[in-house]
Amino acid sequence: MGRMGAEDPSRTSSAEAQALSDSELLELLKRAAAEAHVRAWVVGGYVRDKLLGRRHPNPDVVVEEGGGERMAETFAELAHARRPAIFERFGTAQVVVPGHDVEFVSARAESYARDSRKPVVRPATLEEDLKRRDFTVNTLLMDFDGNVIDPLGAGRADLEARILRTPAPPEQTFNDDPLRMLRAIRFAAELGFELAADIPPAMRAMRSRLAYPVISPERVADELRKMLVSERPRRAIELLDEGGLLGVVLPEVEATKGVAQGGFHSHDVYGHTVRAVEATRPDLLLRLAALFHDVGKPSTATADGAFTGHEEVGAKLASEALTRLRFAQRDIDVIVRLVRLHLRPVYYGSEWKDGAVRRLARDAGDELDRLVALARADLAASAYPHPEKLDELQRRLEQVMSERPSRLRPPVDGADIMRVLNLPAGPEVGRIKARLIELVVDGEIPADRDAVLSYLRKHPNP
Repeated sequence: MGRMGAEDPSRTSSAEAQALSDSELLELLKRAAAEAHVRAWVVGGYVRDKLLGRRHPNPDVVVEEGGGERMAETFAELAHARRPAIFERFGTAQVVVPGHDVEFVSARAESYARDSRKPVVRPATLEEDLKRRDFTVNTLLMDFDGNVIDPLGAGRADLEARILRTPAPPEQTFNDDPLRMLRAIRFAAELGFELAADIPPAMRAMRSRLAYPVISPERVADELRKMLVSERPRRAIELLDEGGLLGVVLPEVEATKGVAQGGFHSHDVYGHTVRAVEATRPDLLLRLAALFHDVGKPSTATADGAFTGHEEVGAKLASEALTRLRFAQRDIDVIVRLVRLHLRPVYYGSEWKDGAVRRLARDAGDELDRLVALARADLAASAYPHPEKLDELQRRLEQVMSERPSRLRPPVDGADIMRVLNLPAGPEVGRIKARLIELVVDGEIPADRDAVLSYLRKHPNP
């Protein structure tokens, strides 16, 4: 199973400012092992990343002969930390110290029922424990003096070759924990590694094991997040496809494969999509918007090559997909807005009047920066000849955003309208308010409450 939350190097204690150094942490672990009278090693991502020169603050410690909980208790006492959190289901104990979450586990073997992620755990030798882990590069051991050993004899060579390989046959490794299929892709994207040749076929054979209830949508979404904010999000999506997992995790994206498009597009919808994701900065919501921005095209494609309304269809599909993956509603709302509006800046032209620019700023709201970034990625992923037009749009947006008083905020409310025109509450008040707002946005009326009310008195039916 490994660490709860699956090796997230970003997790740190709230006392980050007073974080223990790695040498201080290792010294405490060395003392804890000695006082608990156990043999123990650091294992997994901490060792791998140390050899790669990457930061990884949260070590896993494997303890021989059933002493994991005892060492965790001793370590917590020495570090003046709270007592360990015990996860009986997985046989692990976690201790939080400044800057680090340390997880302890007794060397163990696991077996799983076909339809369950609840392991049957039994004590095992250190070698057996290492063989049931996910990838050989995560089977390297480090003692508390910093010396690294390679008990299985493959981890160091695979690390140097930058290859992800399973210690056991991949079908067995993925059957033990099907999420490892997604972790393989995530590691490849994060670390720039290649998958061993036998891994993609095993993924294709085992892909049905990713389904709920064996793997929860939350765990799938967590891996997807990490893939998308990695340095190689396009590679992650392509590996999902190569391993037959794209249709399991993101069927809406898989449906874009082979959907031809003309105009300035140089790839099918899928090829364009992965290039658009690649062209974005590592912002999760922006990359998700790029991933979903054209998923409405397959169902809106016409014989003449048009995709009328694909942005609305795509927004609906994005909402359904992200709801299925249990994303937070506030994040879904952002991505839906970006997908729905993604064509607006793409269609910008110098002939736009200031009112049109203001409407774009108003409709995008707090997501204006992401929307323009999505448009830049959309154009970068095509053969569009004048992407610099978005620089002009950016300048004009900055101008209308800086106007004082702002023309983007309603200068009057319904109560003002009802009072001036002696109207009861109802749809007509809403219609008049909307019309006045549009006149202000277009520059027909000054962005001033008194000026708008004066106009209303002169034009009671605007």
